[in-house]
Amino acid sequence: MAAGLGVKAAPFTYVAHALAVVAAVMVLVWCISFRGGLAFEADNKNLIFNVHPVLMLIGFIILGSEAIMIYKIFPKLNHDTTKLIHLILHAIAIVLGAVGIYCAFKFHNESGIANLYSLHSWLGIGTISLYGIQWIFGFVAFFYPGAAPHVRRGALPWHVLFGLFVYVLTLATAELGLLEKLTFLQSAGLDKYGAEAFLVNFTGLVVALFGAAVVVAAVAPAHVEEPEGYAPIPVN
Repeated sequence: MAAGLGVKAAPFTYVAHALAVVAAVMVLVWCISFRGGLAFEADNKNLIFNVHPVLMLIGFIILGSEAIMIYKIFPKLNHDTTKLIHLILHAIAIVLGAVGIYCAFKFHNESGIANLYSLHSWLGIGTISLYGIQWIFGFVAFFYPGAAPHVRRGALPWHVLFGLFVYVLTLATAELGLLEKLTFLQSAGLDKYGAEAFLVNFTGLVVALFGAAVVVAAVAPAHVEEPEGYAPIPVN
């Protein structure tokens, strides 16, 4: 456990935010400068697809990460307020993720490409479904109508553990998506050692480091003396 190593969450939240900015800039540069831009309707169907990685990374993963870290970013904020922000950020992440997936389907359908044939697509559908289930459980158990205090106390560790599991799945799905797209581009003639290939590969590395920082921030205590990473979260 990070707490046992005497590690506080705050430095990892700083690192995560810095890496989030870098990852967001990189995916925007890739999709706009290298891939031609973003559009929901276009004759060039690739512009529709470009919305997918942008929304999945910035809208789904980065906003979801903020929701996970919110208790450690503002450890002294009123718990009910923090819980509401946590809930809202996850809800926005789900909506933007759903729109991102819709754009992938739209691109495939309008380009005559089959849907749901790859591991990336299978994991993507499974992950956002689990994410939605996790959100509904959290809403019902911890927000409204709210379970009995002893039930919430018992459910909280499982909610945290399952949430981190789903989060790691989102990271793995994103990495597979970057690999899949880059492989397709290289098969179509993209220079394997060109600027775009390096940009995509480095984006994947930044996302991996970003995810690691978020996970450590989530499990580390806000203060070293706390025995457990989520000790400051009361169940009331």
